[in-house]
Amino acid sequence: MNQQRLDDLTKLTLRLTVGVLMLLHGIAKLRHGIARIILNVEHHGLPSFVGYGVFIGEVLAPVAIILGLYTRPAALALAINMLFAVWLAHMGDVGNLGRGGGWAIELQWFYFAVALAVAALGGGRYAVRGGRSRWD
Repeated sequence: MNQQRLDDLTKLTLRLTVGVLMLLHGIAKLRHGIARIILNVEHHGLPSFVGYGVFIGEVLAPVAIILGLYTRPAALALAINMLFAVWLAHMGDVGNLGRGGGWAIELQWFYFAVALAVAALGGGRYAVRGGRSRWD
């Protein structure tokens, strides 16, 4: 296997991993609502409409990442979503270990870091537009 093909398969693997796993969180929000998120956003002094951004970060962005369509901005949206998730719901856990011994926010960090990697690397050849756009 040549290096370019391996690079593109790696990009696809990263895209599918972060996209599918985050989309599952988004589907849960679609099914069960975001009332708790809206309350949390308002509690932090932000207007309630900011809470609806979760649908961008956990539904639209993951779908775009999976497809490899506007991969870079979608991955940045997902990363920003994770920063908001930590700020709004997990700040007390930043310096803590979880019950299993790992970092209490390791899942949030995983999503954030992989989203940044996808934004930096782009979607690759195995994407809707074949990675031909600077946005992909």
